[in-house]
Amino acid sequence: MSIYPEEFDVIVVGGGHAGCEAALSTSRMGCKTLLLTMNLDTIGQMSCNPAIGGIAKGQMVREIDALGGVMGKIADKSAIQYRCLNRSKGPAVWSPRAQCDRTFYKIFMKQLIENQKNLVVQQQEVTRILVGDNSVCGVETKTGIVYKSKIVILTTGTFLNGLIHIGLKNFPGGRYSEAPSVGITESLKSLGFEVGRLKTGTPPRINSQTVDYTKLEIQYGDEEPIFFSHSKFPQDSLLTTVLQGKQLPCWITYTNETTHKIILDNLDRSPLYTGVIKGIGPRYCPSIEDKVVKFKDKPRHQVFLEPEGVYTQEIYCNGISTSLPQDVQEKIVKSLPGCEHAQIVRYGYAVEYDFCQPTQLYHTLETKLVEGLYFAGQINGTTGYEEAAAQGLIAGINAVLKLRKEEPFILRRDEAYIGVLIDDLVTKGVLDPYRMFTSRAEFRLLLRTDNADLRLMDYGYKFGLINETQYREFCKYRDKLTNFISFLEINKPFNTNTTFATILRQGEKIENLITEIKSQYSVDLEQKNTYWDEQKLAKEAEIQIKYSGYIQRQLKEVEKLKKLEKKKIPEDIDYTKIPGLLKEAQIKLAQIKPKTIGQAMRISGVTPSDIAILMVYIKHLQEKKV
Repeated sequence: MSIYPEEFDVIVVGGGHAGCEAALSTSRMGCKTLLLTMNLDTIGQMSCNPAIGGIAKGQMVREIDALGGVMGKIADKSAIQYRCLNRSKGPAVWSPRAQCDRTFYKIFMKQLIENQKNLVVQQQEVTRILVGDNSVCGVETKTGIVYKSKIVILTTGTFLNGLIHIGLKNFPGGRYSEAPSVGITESLKSLGFEVGRLKTGTPPRINSQTVDYTKLEIQYGDEEPIFFSHSKFPQDSLLTTVLQGKQLPCWITYTNETTHKIILDNLDRSPLYTGVIKGIGPRYCPSIEDKVVKFKDKPRHQVFLEPEGVYTQEIYCNGISTSLPQDVQEKIVKSLPGCEHAQIVRYGYAVEYDFCQPTQLYHTLETKLVEGLYFAGQINGTTGYEEAAAQGLIAGINAVLKLRKEEPFILRRDEAYIGVLIDDLVTKGVLDPYRMFTSRAEFRLLLRTDNADLRLMDYGYKFGLINETQYREFCKYRDKLTNFISFLEINKPFNTNTTFATILRQGEKIENLITEIKSQYSVDLEQKNTYWDEQKLAKEAEIQIKYSGYIQRQLKEVEKLKKLEKKKIPEDIDYTKIPGLLKEAQIKLAQIKPKTIGQAMRISGVTPSDIAILMVYIKHLQEKKV
């Protein structure tokens, strides 16, 4: 064993989406950071779907960007198609999504990591977390090197004792052709952490040149894309250089009766249905086996054929994630219209991996058992690039604040989807891989795609992750927006007695009024060459005006929640001594150790009557002290 000569402020273990955001945030906030990864060539790897965003996930990427994270910028830089999901519904659920060039995404992320000041990157496999006096003090690698630090952020993805399944054959791996991480799980168990097992999967990829596109439905990108980044339009992105303004289409095919018969006839060869796989898979992103078995009334299931990039013929078959044997996968693919002669270039597989119940964390993502140790990403039971990146960013920010002895950064549920994500994890835990949805956010009308900057950019600037130039530009936009909304509330079109705002609330679109508005409005609406242009400002004003009644109603609910969040629970409280508290509530409250009454209310198994008893008991304790 040898000790590395340099001591670091922060060590980040893992170079996936969580690890990249964590390492970049800590180093950009001025901390000497070490990023350790098993393979330098897979930094920023998109392990599964070559896409960023989607339902609720797109909102999170916009939030990451508003806080100063990098996922949105890299996605914009490597995007090959943009689509906003849920356009037919209200703005509360509009969700941007981008198909990305998998190779370029990884290249751009690695480039950013390698050129970041205060950040050292090394290819090493960590096998042990070093702890002294219940505080982390470093890590040890497979080669026996000890790296010292008072902060360690674990972002291990699907690599902890990873096991890959294809049919009834299985072999160790975190991703196909990549070794698992062995040792960290055992180290965590020895420290007292509760460790579980989860499963995820990926579909086969096929050669584009072997697909008959005349039999498929084509799906084009949006003519006016919603970019993820709030900074200037990515002028050097693939969209404007390689593709020169064009976007690559995706294609749609469907499973059928033949496909379903092939799957049902081979369930005895499925590791999922023969009990070989023990880990629990994602409920909302099931394998094709699960879809066929559990939804027998469905005659077909949609399959999206998505290009993996500009300079490759690989096509991602979104919708047929599977761990069935390779010969069965061949039959499944060839049963799809348009894919009768398709050649599989990569087979689908499932991967089992270890995770730690996130109820063992504070809202900062620091562990309760070991001071200075943080978890982010799939180690916390989540699934998805966006959930991982969000956690990495929050863990990184809080790690730096801890070193500075400053107040922690905890986003509320009404402030961001990221706040919902983390509160759900640490308060409720997970039974299966956690995926964010708009339905999980009770204040989703406040957490829209369009206003992520208004909600969070002040924080990003405060932490030094948003630069002065961009922040000044944002402040001008915010002031202009406030003035513009006031103008619309007061002024009327010529020859009418109704204000612009009232007309908008009656269903009119702002673009139909813009000529009249500009003829009266004295302030120049345009801010050329920036994200905050006339179109964005007008659209934001329209949304705020049209939904003002609903927004005010949600803000009143937020105020009620804030009152409950202000009611602190004593850290030394003994729940077993509270008369009348149900046994299940005692166990759950003792395990999770909620900081406030608001958090206690969200714990599964804690009833309203338990909360009432708890509040009376706390009041009694306070009166005794007085």
